[in-house]
Amino acid sequence: MRPRIRISRILLVFALVFLAGCSNTKYLEEGELLYIGAKAKVADSAMSRKDRKALEDELEGLARPKPNSKILGMRPKLWAYNIAGEPKKERGLRHWLRNKVGEEPVLFSQVDLEYNANVLESYVENRGYFKATVSADSTRRGKKAFAEYTLKPGPRYHIREVEFPADSSALGQAVARANRRTLLKPGAPYDLEVIKAERERIDSRLKRRGYYYFNPDYILVQVDSTVGKNQVDLKVKIKAETPAQARIAYTIADIVVYPNFSIKTDTINYKPEDVKQHGDFTIIDSSKLFKPRIFDRILQFQRGDVYNRNDHNLSLQRLINMGTFQFVKNEFRISDSLSTALDAFYYLTPLPRKSLRFEVLGKTNSANFTGSELSINWSNRNFFRGAELFTTSLFGGIEVQVSGRNKGFNVYRIGNETSLTWPRFITPIRIVTPSGFVPRTKVTVGYEFQKRMQLYALNSFKGSFGYLWRESETKEHQLNLTEITYVSPNGITSLYQEQLDANPNLAKAIEKQLIFGPNYSYTFTNTMKQRLRHTIYYKGSVDLSAPITGLIMNGNAKKGDVKEILGVPFSQYVRVENDFRHYLKLGKDSQLASRIIGGVGYSFGNSTSMPFVKQFFIGGTNSIRAFRARSIGPGSYFEPTDENSFLPDQSGDVKIEVNTEYRTKLFSVVHGALFVDAGNIWLLNKDVNRPGAEFSGNFLREFAVGTGAGLRLDISFLVLRLDVAFPLRKPYLPDNERWVLDEIDFGGKNWRKNNMVFNLAIGYPF
Repeated sequence: MRPRIRISRILLVFALVFLAGCSNTKYLEEGELLYIGAKAKVADSAMSRKDRKALEDELEGLARPKPNSKILGMRPKLWAYNIAGEPKKERGLRHWLRNKVGEEPVLFSQVDLEYNANVLESYVENRGYFKATVSADSTRRGKKAFAEYTLKPGPRYHIREVEFPADSSALGQAVARANRRTLLKPGAPYDLEVIKAERERIDSRLKRRGYYYFNPDYILVQVDSTVGKNQVDLKVKIKAETPAQARIAYTIADIVVYPNFSIKTDTINYKPEDVKQHGDFTIIDSSKLFKPRIFDRILQFQRGDVYNRNDHNLSLQRLINMGTFQFVKNEFRISDSLSTALDAFYYLTPLPRKSLRFEVLGKTNSANFTGSELSINWSNRNFFRGAELFTTSLFGGIEVQVSGRNKGFNVYRIGNETSLTWPRFITPIRIVTPSGFVPRTKVTVGYEFQKRMQLYALNSFKGSFGYLWRESETKEHQLNLTEITYVSPNGITSLYQEQLDANPNLAKAIEKQLIFGPNYSYTFTNTMKQRLRHTIYYKGSVDLSAPITGLIMNGNAKKGDVKEILGVPFSQYVRVENDFRHYLKLGKDSQLASRIIGGVGYSFGNSTSMPFVKQFFIGGTNSIRAFRARSIGPGSYFEPTDENSFLPDQSGDVKIEVNTEYRTKLFSVVHGALFVDAGNIWLLNKDVNRPGAEFSGNFLREFAVGTGAGLRLDISFLVLRLDVAFPLRKPYLPDNERWVLDEIDFGGKNWRKNNMVFNLAIGYPF
């Protein structure tokens, strides 16, 4: 069967695209022209094509004003502005469409060609093209016009020599010693931005050597362009008018900390008994809120140290990242006792020590379950007066299926989680981290009761002890020395038992499970760096269960020798998972996001298979969106179920998933996406009850593939996502019938019912 897409519908789509793209000019007044952008041409045959193109792109980006924004060659914002017309009142659909969605036309009359030509000429001169000329012109096409700028750059000047003349002063010698890592290299092109960066580099170096009052404006770089052969000599020196304070390398004198500072008052009142000397620190804390020793690990300065901007920033970062203080203020003043020393003052405003928070959450997923959760959270941010964070929460929730195969099999949850976090490593030996992020030690205990109506109930107990620390802004580590999970079933119904008798695989979901052992995860991300075109996110994790206990007790489940602890067999396995994401910025408001997930779990010793909660699942709102949650695989296995029965979760030991998604801003806070998802899960060992589930060399032929489109409402603190997807490839069909492209029928009710999947979720899928 072929897709039922009529030619008339295709023509209608093209007609709408054409109208949205070119009907904007009919709204212009007589004599007005729509400005559609700038074009730059570099007239220099000696320059490589790549360099010419790069320079032309830079020049076009400098021209002002910017034309109306485009999406796929069209200007939908301008179109929305025009069709809305002049609103008669300051609210309503027409006002919203014109002023919120729409964009006022940019007219060619707003373009100042001469001004832009001067801007471009100044720009290329700063890049070393001292004899450049820029001419401007324009071209009209109907009721549209664009500006044309032609650059004749001439020869580019290069650096011949760089000199760092030193005077006899300590500051002069410090600047002279900075030449070893200078950004100004003989033979490199002259570039004003590089000179500015060099001044910033020297200033940063001096700030690390005590020159607190120095700044980049005190550095002068003299340029001599008369040396011939299109070359320049550069001389780096200190300006004569540099003030005396900026010429002094300061040390640290007194260090005073106010841990209970109120930002509501400008004065500080305290009694002599409120002052406590702790090593090199003077602590003024009338309420005795904090133990003074917490500042030993946070503040990097000690009396007599040379002032260092790195230590300055590191101390502030650590104070902020403790999560204990609402406001952090720092001040340095020249000491009254020594003119070459600085007194350091830290004014810290604590957050409320205790807080109680109620949360109500609504959620839905692609398995057609809709529900809500209520939680009550109590926290104490200074539990033992050492900035420890104690939290405990009670939660309860329900998930129901309004329509679908799992209608009536509602899920109820209730539980508690309690944690205590210390802002340091708790170890037998002291560990000091150079990062501005405070390391943490965390212990967590929790319990959850889950009732799946008409099926079974589970009691889950969890506990963990471990460390979290950031190596840098981009690198994060989490090491749990031990994590314990105990799951015990009860209330197994006759309905589930009947299904269990027919399908032994269902026993995995209700097995008693005892899991304990270490786990470690490493995360790297530079996605916060907005200027990069390519950004990545990577998370790798390793999870071990009973590595030492298994060696000592020497269980062998394959031979029937299963060891138990307190009457429960313990799991023994190793599990590895890698999640890699790449983000390619295509434009200001568009990007291509891609993800690859690979994971494998291997059971051994006291276990013949991975515990259910540690296996891999696939499908759903954040996975392959064209299939219901946990409904794919393993492999080509498909489990037929009765219409009146529930849909069991499918799990596996191996997971491979690939996703790619084109994202673009449509208007205001509304974003759109087109995506393709593919992947599957498999078993490592053959299972006679699930034929086709075993991982083999033909795993690519067992990929599920789906595609779709989505809308996102992105309001910075919340992203509401709606995705609509349908399958392109079904791995459970016969090998030569898995691609189902020829079955696509958007007009068919039965096809839509059996294939279209709606995903409503919060946040981006990856």
